[in-house]
Amino acid sequence: MTTKHIDPNIPLLTGLLLAMDVYILLAHRGTLKKFRYKKIIEGVYLTFAAFSYVGYSFLVYNFNNNPIHADWVRNLFIGFFFAFIVFKIILVLFFLAEDSWRFFVATFRIIKKLLSGPGHKVGFSSRRGFIRQTGLMVASIPFTSMLYGITKGKYDFRVRLVPLTLSNLPKSFDGFRIAQISDIHSGSFDDIDAIRHGVELINQQKPDIILFTGDLVNFDAREIEPFIDEFKKLNSNIGVYSVLGNHDYGDYKKWDREEDKLENRELLKSYHKAMNFHLLMNENIILEKAGEQISIVGVENWGKVPFPQNGDIDKAIVGAEHVPFKILMSHDPYHWSQKVITHPVHFDLTLAGHTHGMQFGVDIPGFKWSPAEYVYPQWAGLYEESKQLLYVNRGFGFIGFPGRVGIAPEITVFELSSGKNTYDLT
Repeated sequence: MTTKHIDPNIPLLTGLLLAMDVYILLAHRGTLKKFRYKKIIEGVYLTFAAFSYVGYSFLVYNFNNNPIHADWVRNLFIGFFFAFIVFKIILVLFFLAEDSWRFFVATFRIIKKLLSGPGHKVGFSSRRGFIRQTGLMVASIPFTSMLYGITKGKYDFRVRLVPLTLSNLPKSFDGFRIAQISDIHSGSFDDIDAIRHGVELINQQKPDIILFTGDLVNFDAREIEPFIDEFKKLNSNIGVYSVLGNHDYGDYKKWDREEDKLENRELLKSYHKAMNFHLLMNENIILEKAGEQISIVGVENWGKVPFPQNGDIDKAIVGAEHVPFKILMSHDPYHWSQKVITHPVHFDLTLAGHTHGMQFGVDIPGFKWSPAEYVYPQWAGLYEESKQLLYVNRGFGFIGFPGRVGIAPEITVFELSSGKNTYDLT
């Protein structure tokens, strides 16, 4: 009989969460001492805290057991946990800043009294109330935004039209439309109707070809089973082509046997086939119109260690070296910056995903920001270097935090034209 060992980080994190709750309640107790509805506010806080601990329990279970399919109740509680912990962190920062100031002033008063006798009193109550009320208002902004993100934002699919005029593009391919999706993460989905709507939205764009740039699942190939019939409905003139992402290798699940992991990978490949996704494993296809050609090159995942580095450009390009216009599908944008732009073969356009824009940030015309930019220099949108383009898709699905705040799920549509290079890098 085997015994499961508790991750030593779990008790530590649990203790930290409880300490934050106690600190916030004690801090507010003084502020609300004369407030008529003090008990109601404390009751609301304790209720929210209880909900968040339910979500925390679900999250711990998910990490320990990797459930194959999500459900909306579990996602809702996990999302609430993330929202409430951000709320608490902001409150604690405000309270610590105020308490640090009070400690500094109190120390100054004691020193002044020792040196020159009793000094005048320094009041704190009005300042305390103002700082804590400000903290509450500031903390409420991301809290409410994240609640929207876990209920509506995660399925608020946005179509981004990206016109690209490129000098290398053969004239026969003027008007060629490519729909890109990335990071489906089917194990996180809890609403098949929302996925059906997303698929319909892709088809409405009437693409010539659909390219999927990896991460079909979170941990286990079986996650995609409930959605196979929906993604099978994706329709384009040429078909759907796909590559693998880091989550598709089964590396994030504890398998009883290495053989099980390998079987899972083969099962994933069979599901690509069942959905009519043509999986490119370091290989390419050549498209021809009126005697002119472009190539679609697909590599396996290649990312910064510890992510898998299975992508092989040299192998993938065999047979397409002569094609004048090349599109590379590579899940991780790090591959582009580290390998692609310095490779002897010129790729006019590389399509990637992986970052999800961290599912949190600001993404409005003329301005975009996300914590993702501190990890990935290329994290969302169009980039150029060495006369080569990279587009990083913000992702179709979600993982971890079951929602999206400010960074909507994306369906990218590229409309290609032949001519002098023209494109918008903003």
